[in-house]
Amino acid sequence: MRTMLPFGNMKHTPKTVGELVKSTRKGMGVTQKDLAMTSGTGLRFIIEMEKGKPTCQLGKALTVLQTLGIKIELVRPPGNDKKGV
Repeated sequence: MRTMLPFGNMKHTPKTVGELVKSTRKGMGVTQKDLAMTSGTGLRFIIEMEKGKPTCQLGKALTVLQTLGIKIELVRPPGNDKKGV
């Protein structure tokens, strides 16, 4: 089994993602309640995500990002270009 090693510092943290969600939402003039309804999540989830809660559910978080039009990019590490992995 291959050992997983970290590839440097995390570019984004739950806190920075939460800050991005909050600033984007506010810039669009959308309330937390409206974002929760539009993204199919709960108000508590939005509040916790914006505060940087590290244990937010990934699926819901991705839905919120998509709802706001925030793009994320997943890139394989160098030397790991195998297909189907």
